[in-house]
Amino acid sequence: MHRERFYTLSASCPDRVGIVARVSGFIAEHRGWILETSLHAEPPREGEAIGRYFMRIEIRADSLPFHLAEFRERFRVIADELEMDWQINDSAVKRRVVLLVSKQEHCLYDLLARWQSKELDIEIPCVISNHDTFRGFVEWHGIPFHHVPVTSDNKAAAYAEVRRIFEEVRGDTMVLARYMQILSPELCAAYPGKIINIHHSFLPSFVGAKPYHQAYAKGVKLIGATCHYVTADLDQGPIIEQDVIRIDHSDSVEDMVRYGKDIEKTVLARGLRYHLEDRVLVHGNKTIVFR
Repeated sequence: MHRERFYTLSASCPDRVGIVARVSGFIAEHRGWILETSLHAEPPREGEAIGRYFMRIEIRADSLPFHLAEFRERFRVIADELEMDWQINDSAVKRRVVLLVSKQEHCLYDLLARWQSKELDIEIPCVISNHDTFRGFVEWHGIPFHHVPVTSDNKAAAYAEVRRIFEEVRGDTMVLARYMQILSPELCAAYPGKIINIHHSFLPSFVGAKPYHQAYAKGVKLIGATCHYVTADLDQGPIIEQDVIRIDHSDSVEDMVRYGKDIEKTVLARGLRYHLEDRVLVHGNKTIVFR
Protein backbone atom coordinates (compact mmCIF):
# COMPACT_ATOMS: atom_id res chain seq x y z
CA MET A 1 0.00 0.00 0.00
CA HIS A 2 1.36 3.41 -0.97
CA ARG A 3 1.71 5.97 1.80
CA GLU A 4 0.85 9.19 -0.03
CA ARG A 5 -2.65 10.59 0.35
CA PHE A 6 -5.07 9.30 -2.28
CA TYR A 7 -8.72 9.32 -3.21
CA THR A 8 -10.60 6.07 -3.85
CA LEU A 9 -13.35 6.17 -6.47
CA SER A 10 -15.59 3.10 -6.39
CA ALA A 11 -18.53 2.76 -8.74
CA SER A 12 -20.87 0.51 -10.66
CA CYS A 13 -23.13 1.18 -13.62
CA PRO A 14 -24.94 -0.60 -16.45
CA ASP A 15 -22.33 -2.19 -18.73
CA ARG A 16 -21.59 -0.40 -22.01
CA VAL A 17 -18.70 0.51 -24.29
CA GLY A 18 -16.46 3.36 -23.18
CA ILE A 19 -16.92 3.41 -19.39
CA VAL A 20 -13.21 3.16 -18.57
CA ALA A 21 -12.30 5.66 -21.29
CA ARG A 22 -14.85 8.16 -19.97
CA VAL A 23 -13.75 7.90 -16.33
CA SER A 24 -10.00 7.68 -16.91
CA GLY A 25 -10.26 10.45 -19.50
CA PHE A 26 -11.84 12.74 -16.91
CA ILE A 27 -9.04 11.99 -14.45
CA ALA A 28 -6.32 12.48 -17.10
CA GLU A 29 -7.92 15.72 -18.28
CA HIS A 30 -7.27 17.12 -14.79
CA ARG A 31 -3.76 15.66 -14.59
CA GLY A 32 -4.86 13.03 -12.08
CA TRP A 33 -2.31 10.29 -11.32
CA ILE A 34 -3.93 6.85 -11.13
CA LEU A 35 -2.18 4.61 -8.59
CA GLU A 36 -4.32 1.48 -8.80
CA THR A 37 -7.22 0.29 -10.94
CA SER A 38 -9.55 -2.72 -10.54
CA LEU A 39 -12.30 -3.53 -13.05
CA HIS A 40 -14.94 -6.22 -13.40
CA ALA A 41 -17.83 -6.86 -15.78
CA GLU A 42 -20.69 -8.90 -14.32
CA PRO A 43 -22.94 -10.69 -16.85
CA PRO A 44 -26.67 -10.00 -16.89
CA ARG A 45 -28.69 -11.69 -14.19
CA GLU A 46 -31.83 -13.62 -15.06
CA GLY A 47 -34.43 -11.28 -16.49
CA GLU A 48 -31.91 -8.51 -17.25
CA ALA A 49 -30.88 -7.38 -20.73
CA ILE A 50 -27.43 -6.06 -19.82
CA GLY A 51 -24.84 -6.71 -17.14
CA ARG A 52 -23.19 -4.34 -14.71
CA TYR A 53 -19.69 -2.88 -14.66
CA PHE A 54 -17.68 -2.35 -11.47
CA MET A 55 -14.57 -0.28 -10.87
CA ARG A 56 -12.27 0.91 -8.14
CA ILE A 57 -9.65 3.56 -8.87
CA GLU A 58 -7.08 5.11 -6.53
CA ILE A 59 -5.95 8.63 -7.50
CA ARG A 60 -3.04 10.48 -5.92
CA ALA A 61 -4.64 13.42 -4.14
CA ASP A 62 -1.91 15.97 -4.78
CA SER A 63 -2.00 15.33 -8.53
CA LEU A 64 -5.41 16.98 -8.89
CA PRO A 65 -5.86 20.77 -9.08
CA PHE A 66 -8.89 20.75 -6.78
CA HIS A 67 -10.17 19.25 -3.52
CA LEU A 68 -12.56 16.33 -3.11
CA ALA A 69 -15.72 18.44 -2.95
CA GLU A 70 -14.99 19.94 -6.35
CA PHE A 71 -14.07 16.51 -7.75
CA ARG A 72 -17.52 15.30 -6.70
CA GLU A 73 -19.24 18.25 -8.40
CA ARG A 74 -17.30 17.87 -11.64
CA PHE A 75 -17.54 14.08 -11.79
CA ARG A 76 -21.29 14.06 -11.10
CA VAL A 77 -21.96 15.01 -14.74
CA ILE A 78 -20.24 11.83 -15.97
CA ALA A 79 -21.78 9.69 -13.21
CA ASP A 80 -25.28 10.84 -14.19
CA GLU A 81 -24.56 10.18 -17.86
CA LEU A 82 -23.42 6.61 -17.07
CA GLU A 83 -26.26 5.99 -14.54
CA MET A 84 -23.59 5.28 -11.97
CA ASP A 85 -23.78 4.39 -8.27
CA TRP A 86 -20.55 5.82 -6.92
CA GLN A 87 -18.59 7.26 -4.03
CA ILE A 88 -15.17 8.78 -3.57
CA ASN A 89 -13.29 8.81 -0.26
CA ASP A 90 -10.13 10.39 1.09
CA SER A 91 -7.42 8.14 2.58
CA ALA A 92 -6.55 10.94 5.04
CA VAL A 93 -9.97 10.71 6.69
CA LYS A 94 -10.10 7.86 9.20
CA ARG A 95 -13.31 5.82 9.26
CA ARG A 96 -15.20 5.73 12.54
CA VAL A 97 -15.93 2.11 13.49
CA VAL A 98 -18.31 1.27 16.33
CA LEU A 99 -17.85 -2.24 17.77
CA LEU A 100 -20.70 -4.31 19.23
CA VAL A 101 -19.84 -7.29 21.42
CA SER A 102 -21.49 -9.72 23.84
CA LYS A 103 -19.52 -12.22 25.99
CA GLN A 104 -17.07 -13.67 23.44
CA GLU A 105 -13.85 -11.67 23.67
CA HIS A 106 -11.58 -12.92 20.86
CA CYS A 107 -12.78 -10.69 18.00
CA LEU A 108 -12.92 -7.63 20.25
CA TYR A 109 -9.39 -8.26 21.55
CA ASP A 110 -8.07 -8.80 18.03
CA LEU A 111 -9.61 -5.65 16.55
CA LEU A 112 -8.43 -3.49 19.45
CA ALA A 113 -4.90 -4.89 19.07
CA ARG A 114 -4.94 -4.10 15.33
CA TRP A 115 -6.29 -0.61 16.07
CA GLN A 116 -3.70 0.06 18.79
CA SER A 117 -0.83 -1.04 16.52
CA LYS A 118 -2.24 1.10 13.65
CA GLU A 119 -2.61 -1.99 11.49
CA LEU A 120 -6.21 -0.82 11.23
CA ASP A 121 -5.87 2.96 10.89
CA ILE A 122 -9.35 3.78 12.15
CA GLU A 123 -11.14 5.65 14.92
CA ILE A 124 -13.12 3.60 17.44
CA PRO A 125 -15.42 6.16 19.05
CA CYS A 126 -17.06 3.59 21.34
CA VAL A 127 -17.90 -0.04 22.07
CA ILE A 128 -21.51 -1.11 22.70
CA SER A 129 -22.41 -4.31 24.54
CA ASN A 130 -25.48 -6.03 25.88
CA HIS A 131 -23.32 -7.13 28.84
CA ASP A 132 -21.02 -5.16 31.14
CA THR A 133 -18.28 -7.81 30.93
CA PHE A 134 -15.67 -5.89 28.94
CA ARG A 135 -16.16 -2.39 30.32
CA GLY A 136 -12.84 -2.33 32.19
CA PHE A 137 -10.89 -3.74 29.27
CA VAL A 138 -12.39 -1.28 26.76
CA GLU A 139 -12.05 1.76 29.02
CA TRP A 140 -8.42 0.80 29.75
CA HIS A 141 -7.86 1.48 26.04
CA GLY A 142 -9.39 4.93 26.48
CA ILE A 143 -12.51 4.02 24.51
CA PRO A 144 -16.02 4.87 25.82
CA PHE A 145 -18.11 1.81 26.70
CA HIS A 146 -21.92 1.72 26.50
CA HIS A 147 -23.89 -1.02 28.23
CA VAL A 148 -27.22 -1.45 26.42
CA PRO A 149 -29.03 -4.51 27.81
CA VAL A 150 -31.24 -6.41 25.36
CA THR A 151 -34.17 -8.49 26.59
CA SER A 152 -37.25 -9.91 24.92
CA ASP A 153 -39.24 -7.00 26.36
CA ASN A 154 -37.02 -4.04 25.46
CA LYS A 155 -35.61 -4.79 22.01
CA ALA A 156 -37.18 -1.82 20.25
CA ALA A 157 -35.90 0.60 22.88
CA ALA A 158 -32.47 -1.09 23.02
CA TYR A 159 -31.89 -0.86 19.28
CA ALA A 160 -33.18 2.70 19.24
CA GLU A 161 -30.46 3.44 21.81
CA VAL A 162 -27.82 1.67 19.72
CA ARG A 163 -28.86 3.81 16.76
CA ARG A 164 -28.80 6.97 18.87
CA ILE A 165 -25.26 6.24 20.07
CA PHE A 166 -24.07 5.39 16.54
CA GLU A 167 -25.44 8.66 15.21
CA GLU A 168 -24.13 10.66 18.18
CA VAL A 169 -20.55 9.44 17.69
CA ARG A 170 -20.85 9.91 13.89
CA GLY A 171 -20.17 6.26 13.15
CA ASP A 172 -19.36 5.17 9.62
CA THR A 173 -19.39 1.40 10.13
CA MET A 174 -20.91 -0.88 12.77
CA VAL A 175 -19.09 -4.17 13.44
CA LEU A 176 -20.77 -7.06 15.23
CA ALA A 177 -17.67 -8.62 16.83
CA ARG A 178 -19.52 -11.71 18.07
CA TYR A 179 -22.52 -9.66 19.14
CA MET A 180 -24.95 -12.46 19.83
CA GLN A 181 -28.18 -10.62 19.21
CA ILE A 182 -30.38 -10.32 16.13
CA LEU A 183 -30.64 -6.68 15.10
CA SER A 184 -34.06 -5.24 14.41
CA PRO A 185 -35.17 -4.90 10.77
CA GLU A 186 -35.40 -1.14 11.31
CA LEU A 187 -31.75 -0.89 12.38
CA CYS A 188 -30.62 -3.05 9.44
CA ALA A 189 -32.62 -0.92 7.00
CA ALA A 190 -31.15 2.30 8.42
CA TYR A 191 -27.56 1.33 7.54
CA PRO A 192 -27.45 -0.88 4.43
CA GLY A 193 -23.89 -1.89 3.62
CA LYS A 194 -22.62 -0.32 6.85
CA ILE A 195 -23.14 -3.16 9.37
CA ILE A 196 -20.63 -6.03 9.27
CA ASN A 197 -21.00 -9.34 11.09
CA ILE A 198 -18.73 -12.31 11.69
CA HIS A 199 -20.63 -15.59 11.64
CA HIS A 200 -18.92 -18.67 13.00
CA SER A 201 -19.66 -20.98 10.10
CA PHE A 202 -19.00 -21.25 6.38
CA LEU A 203 -22.27 -19.76 5.16
CA PRO A 204 -24.74 -20.66 3.78
CA SER A 205 -24.27 -23.76 5.95
CA PHE A 206 -25.29 -23.70 9.62
CA VAL A 207 -26.99 -20.34 10.07
CA GLY A 208 -28.24 -19.14 13.43
CA ALA A 209 -27.17 -20.32 16.87
CA LYS A 210 -24.55 -22.97 17.73
CA PRO A 211 -23.20 -23.63 14.22
CA TYR A 212 -20.23 -25.62 15.58
CA HIS A 213 -22.65 -27.98 17.29
CA GLN A 214 -24.58 -28.29 14.01
CA ALA A 215 -21.35 -28.97 12.13
CA TYR A 216 -20.29 -31.61 14.66
CA ALA A 217 -23.64 -33.35 14.36
CA LYS A 218 -23.30 -33.44 10.57
CA GLY A 219 -19.76 -34.82 10.73
CA VAL A 220 -18.32 -32.16 8.44
CA LYS A 221 -14.62 -32.19 7.55
CA LEU A 222 -14.28 -28.42 7.12
CA ILE A 223 -15.40 -25.63 9.42
CA GLY A 224 -15.15 -21.95 8.67
CA ALA A 225 -16.17 -18.37 9.32
CA THR A 226 -17.97 -15.78 7.22
CA CYS A 227 -17.78 -11.99 7.29
CA HIS A 228 -20.90 -10.50 5.73
CA TYR A 229 -23.09 -7.43 5.62
CA VAL A 230 -26.09 -7.54 7.92
CA THR A 231 -29.61 -7.53 6.51
CA ALA A 232 -32.98 -8.22 8.07
CA ASP A 233 -32.65 -11.87 6.94
CA LEU A 234 -30.58 -13.73 9.54
CA ASP A 235 -27.08 -14.60 8.25
CA GLN A 236 -28.19 -14.07 4.64
CA GLY A 237 -26.47 -10.77 3.83
CA PRO A 238 -23.87 -10.28 1.07
CA ILE A 239 -20.66 -12.17 1.87
CA ILE A 240 -17.41 -10.17 2.06
CA GLU A 241 -14.85 -12.79 3.14
CA GLN A 242 -14.63 -16.45 4.21
CA ASP A 243 -12.07 -19.03 5.26
CA VAL A 244 -12.00 -22.66 6.42
CA ILE A 245 -9.89 -25.13 8.35
CA ARG A 246 -9.86 -28.93 8.02
CA ILE A 247 -11.00 -31.10 10.93
CA ASP A 248 -11.55 -34.81 11.40
CA HIS A 249 -13.60 -37.32 13.36
CA SER A 250 -11.43 -37.00 16.47
CA ASP A 251 -12.21 -33.30 16.99
CA SER A 252 -14.81 -32.48 19.64
CA VAL A 253 -17.19 -29.51 19.59
CA GLU A 254 -14.82 -27.76 22.00
CA ASP A 255 -11.92 -28.34 19.59
CA MET A 256 -13.97 -26.90 16.75
CA VAL A 257 -14.87 -23.81 18.76
CA ARG A 258 -11.19 -23.28 19.59
CA TYR A 259 -10.07 -23.68 15.97
CA GLY A 260 -12.94 -21.49 14.83
CA LYS A 261 -11.95 -18.55 16.99
CA ASP A 262 -8.71 -18.15 15.08
CA ILE A 263 -10.54 -18.17 11.74
CA GLU A 264 -13.20 -15.76 12.98
CA LYS A 265 -10.59 -13.16 14.00
CA THR A 266 -8.69 -13.22 10.73
CA VAL A 267 -11.79 -13.33 8.51
CA LEU A 268 -13.40 -10.41 10.34
CA ALA A 269 -10.21 -8.34 10.18
CA ARG A 270 -9.77 -9.02 6.45
CA GLY A 271 -13.41 -8.34 5.66
CA LEU A 272 -13.40 -5.10 7.64
CA ARG A 273 -10.21 -3.96 5.91
CA TYR A 274 -11.71 -4.64 2.46
CA HIS A 275 -14.77 -2.63 3.45
CA LEU A 276 -12.77 0.28 4.86
CA GLU A 277 -10.60 0.44 1.74
CA ASP A 278 -13.72 0.56 -0.49
CA ARG A 279 -12.80 -2.76 -2.07
CA VAL A 280 -16.31 -4.22 -1.67
CA LEU A 281 -19.13 -3.38 -4.09
CA VAL A 282 -22.52 -4.94 -3.47
CA HIS A 283 -24.50 -6.40 -6.37
CA GLY A 284 -27.85 -7.70 -5.16
CA ASN A 285 -26.96 -10.31 -2.55
CA LYS A 286 -23.47 -10.81 -3.99
CA THR A 287 -20.31 -8.79 -3.62
CA ILE A 288 -17.50 -7.84 -5.96
CA VAL A 289 -14.33 -7.72 -3.79
CA PHE A 290 -11.25 -6.09 -5.36
CA ARG A 291 -8.46 -7.55 -3.22
